[in-house]
Amino acid sequence: MKAFLLNIIYIFILLLCSPILIYSAVRYGKYRTGFKEKFLGRIIKRRKVVRGVKDEYVVWFHAVSVGEVKLLKPLLNMIRECCPNWRCVISTTSRTGMEVAKQNYGKDWNVFYCPLDFSWSVEKAMQRLQPDLLVLTEQEFWFNLIDAAKRHGVKLAVINGRFGESGYRRYLWIRPFVASMLRKIDLIAVQSETYAGWFHRLGASTDAIHITGSMKFDGVNFDRSNKETMRLRELAGILPDDVVFIAGSTQSPEELFAIECYNNLKLEFPKLRLIIVPRHEERFEEVARLLESTSILWERRSLLSDSGKREQIESVMEGGSTSKYIRPRVLLVDKIGELGAWWGLASIAFVGGSLGKRGGQNMIEPAAYGAAICFGQNTKNFRDIVDLLLRANGANVIHDQRELELFVRKCLESNQFATELGINAQKLVKEQLGATERTFNLLKNLLC
Repeated sequence: MKAFLLNIIYIFILLLCSPILIYSAVRYGKYRTGFKEKFLGRIIKRRKVVRGVKDEYVVWFHAVSVGEVKLLKPLLNMIRECCPNWRCVISTTSRTGMEVAKQNYGKDWNVFYCPLDFSWSVEKAMQRLQPDLLVLTEQEFWFNLIDAAKRHGVKLAVINGRFGESGYRRYLWIRPFVASMLRKIDLIAVQSETYAGWFHRLGASTDAIHITGSMKFDGVNFDRSNKETMRLRELAGILPDDVVFIAGSTQSPEELFAIECYNNLKLEFPKLRLIIVPRHEERFEEVARLLESTSILWERRSLLSDSGKREQIESVMEGGSTSKYIRPRVLLVDKIGELGAWWGLASIAFVGGSLGKRGGQNMIEPAAYGAAICFGQNTKNFRDIVDLLLRANGANVIHDQRELELFVRKCLESNQFATELGINAQKLVKEQLGATERTFNLLKNLLC
């Protein structure tokens, strides 16, 4: 009965959202792929092995989108090295998540779209794959999927577990329902004591909850001279004495704030360069039009050749009158999956999604590189990381475009201020390492 009611609710939500889904499919190409996997559960099949003979364990990792997909990389590398008899498969939900998953794991692991949480699709998926362990990342709690896994005798784990504060409050309204689901999960590895308490109050078993720290700290790069960052440096023509200001994972109106900030400071600080990396690819054209409406000379990442050659373009100087060939000082990164490497070029970093309603984006990558970081006041999705950074004096909070400009100016005027922020942030990240290994050991205990 519960599965039937959930199916009805899911169908109602799909019908309600269908105009938006259709528009996104036509306008941005989203939701067009993976129909058989999503709606029919026709995912990959388990190789023919004798059930009960544990020559091979099939471990299904589910990650929603780009961030969660990348989060798995250090853990999967550890599994490849230590447990060669684990066959890992990765599912994702979004198109961008699928693209990044194929780039990172396509040669080594099987990648597919996760079935939607209809009872028939998750049941078919379990029948085909027959996993030994299902691992959900962060806050991916799908009721029918968890029920189907339990019926098929599959071990269940949540890793890097957390809740957004608003999500936690919503779950409290249906606590009995949530509690019945959480008690079916064998392992809940959470990021902090706060999240452990929340899971416990929602009904999870105390024995299942383990505090491992955040896996987001593991796998980040501390070396600005890494191969990918150096390739992007050459591609964008960034010189050793350039001061790079990156506004990453941005949403509206954060791009406008960054552009205005650059525009107001560029003459006073001619070495300043701006790189804008919007959070979602469907906004690339919107930000391009925003840049076109200014007098700033800019270029697109997608038009830079990976061979390192740049097609010269004739344009007016930013001052306005004379026509000559010059290198643009502003870059719009209209390509998914590169932000982590771009952060390695940042002297000054603004982490977006924090001046609107999104709740912030991951600020660990620029912190690991030792950039001088700022973000807005709305960072509820990363509250623990933000608290750690602020206590360590590794980041500043800004509230509007004026404060963003004041922060960038202070970094430009005081190298000591910017350097100390970066050193403190990088030190904090190094102190938090180890969650991936702790998580791996807990998963291994479930199977071995």
